[in-house]
Amino acid sequence: MSRTYPMITITEKGEKMLRGGHVWVYADEVVSLSEPPENGELADVYSQKGKYLGTGFYNQNSKIRVRIVSKNANDRFDDAFWERKLRWAIDYRRSVMGEVDFSCCRLIFGEADAFPGLTVDRFGSILVTQVLSLGIERIKDRLYAMLVRLLREEFGQTVDALYERNDVAIRTLEGMEQYTAFWEGEGLSSNLDGKTLITENGIQYEVDYIHGQKTGFFLDQKYNRAAIRKIAEGRRVLDCFTHTGSFGLNAAVGGAAHVTSVDISADAIAMASANAARNGLDGKMSFLCADVFDLLTELANRNYRDYDFIILDPPAFTKSRDTLKNAIKGYREINLKAMKLLPRGGYLATCSCSHFMTETYFKQMLHNAAADAGVGLRQIEARQQSPDHPILWNVPETDYLKFFIFQIV
Repeated sequence: MSRTYPMITITEKGEKMLRGGHVWVYADEVVSLSEPPENGELADVYSQKGKYLGTGFYNQNSKIRVRIVSKNANDRFDDAFWERKLRWAIDYRRSVMGEVDFSCCRLIFGEADAFPGLTVDRFGSILVTQVLSLGIERIKDRLYAMLVRLLREEFGQTVDALYERNDVAIRTLEGMEQYTAFWEGEGLSSNLDGKTLITENGIQYEVDYIHGQKTGFFLDQKYNRAAIRKIAEGRRVLDCFTHTGSFGLNAAVGGAAHVTSVDISADAIAMASANAARNGLDGKMSFLCADVFDLLTELANRNYRDYDFIILDPPAFTKSRDTLKNAIKGYREINLKAMKLLPRGGYLATCSCSHFMTETYFKQMLHNAAADAGVGLRQIEARQQSPDHPILWNVPETDYLKFFIFQIV
């Protein structure tokens, strides 16, 4: 097949990364261009020896100069190509999540599905999307129309609306405007209030996909939340950084004696409290609007020992390598104080959702915190994100969630 795309030649380092499984070409890895591609246009990537390495979206504005979508020289990037890839992604979720959880899951996880920079979350009949790459931005209308049609016609699913949450700063760095809006497609509504009910692990939540964080709900912890249930039975639980109350609600369903859920956001506390009432759990839970760092410090200073299970689900403390050192200090502080607050035989669930905080760094931080607290850690489980957020080996950016459950000994 003759090639009609602009040619980009890259360094040996860049070639090694692509051959090793990565899917990005950085700006400093570009050696030459046959012609300047238009931003967001497809371009072919070659080694300095003239070997084809892949085809991807080019963007002069981005440090990630090319985002690879295929390494097959025979691929034609027509509607059939994109529809085939969408079908694979949907069928994968239906297989690994099962029919029940397929109704509420991440349908597209960016690079892990070879849709670089595209996120699609499904909340029942509502799809919520986010686009972080210019190449996807240019074809998103085609992709959305295909996705809605496939879900309806081939997979027998109801799709009532598609909402775009393109309100993130990285879009500006990629040369795109920030905005939020309902996407107007065939048979889709655009006058909804932005709230919908979902059921996860048998618990009902209200999702605010217009004003909530990210796409409105964190789907990646689905099975980690279920994993804490049996441990919570009969225990007094402190659920930190509760957001929608999800870990606390699972603890309460698991038979906790009482759950105290804490978040610095008054809106989050109101939502978590409403979710507790919605599930008939408000009598087993209390809610506190407070800074978790300050609260843990206060409890430690008072030598408070009333909790025997503490859950730490903080936001990402770092989104770059430049702030990793400070992030490690933050993770260490909350884990150290939690370990000091727990009695021998108590339980700790702790996690990090930053891929820069690698498993090696996270484990070392936990080891140091336990040594400083004068306790031992008996590992019960080590978990990751749910399989609708698949990890693409050799693309470390897709491997981001670390989740551990320990007993304090």
